[in-house]
Amino acid sequence: MAKQTVFGDGFAGKRCLVTGAASGIGRATALKLAAQGAELYLTDRDAAGLEATVADARALGGVVAAHRALDISDYDAVAGFGADIHSTGAAMALVLNIAGVSAWGTVDQLTHHHWKSMVDINLMGPIHVIETFMPPMMAAGEGGHLVNVSSAAGLVALPWHAAYSASKYGLRGLSEVLRFDLHRHRIGVSVAVPGAVKTPLMQSVQIAGVDREHPRVQFWTKRFGGHAVSPEVAADKILRGVVRNRFLIYTSPDIRALYLFKRTMWLPYSITMARVNVLFTRALRPHPKIR
Repeated sequence: MAKQTVFGDGFAGKRCLVTGAASGIGRATALKLAAQGAELYLTDRDAAGLEATVADARALGGVVAAHRALDISDYDAVAGFGADIHSTGAAMALVLNIAGVSAWGTVDQLTHHHWKSMVDINLMGPIHVIETFMPPMMAAGEGGHLVNVSSAAGLVALPWHAAYSASKYGLRGLSEVLRFDLHRHRIGVSVAVPGAVKTPLMQSVQIAGVDREHPRVQFWTKRFGGHAVSPEVAADKILRGVVRNRFLIYTSPDIRALYLFKRTMWLPYSITMARVNVLFTRALRPHPKIR
């Protein structure tokens, strides 16, 4: 399956949909595709950031055929955008589900809103995109590719990531099924599993019950960020993975190693993650939730 791809000659002239295009990995991926001559269709709920990406993509000589500020958790908005695009008969060659949000916290600190927003945006959002844009790609009969951006938290049990992992594990499982369902249509499916990436998401992640401005918390978040790769590196890895039709696309070697550790040495992994959880909790020390 790894050899099945329609991007052996690159992305020039290929119709590519990118969600989350206003910042971070989405923006970096959109600009790299623009520089390679792709025909872009861009979305993000940040209208101003999206307009900036559109302008920069066009400055690189890229074609932005359509863009729209929308929230992917809103099915009607996604379906409306898709209907407008497909009315011209244009099916995507590449769909990149990159938009997402993050929230961390222990079960006693997470609110219902945290749980629901993770699932609505990180899981149902990509599903809305998939059900809108994949059937036309299948009907076109020209092959293509789908990328869903999950996370390291979709592979391993990172501390305080229960709500986030619920969405990201789900997205990984969905991708694995579609990998085989869509194979006969010559459509590849990849799931990207980034660790730390220097994006606005990393700086703005909600940590339930924790004061992000506390010096201790700032110290640990900066240490975590010190290991982050740039969005451009992540975008390069993703597009290279598309060309090679990889299923799991790692953006840094540490996540590959950690997942291998989990799969091959479950007992040491279990002991390690339990200890990491204790250290993480001691470092951040959440305060009692105000109800």
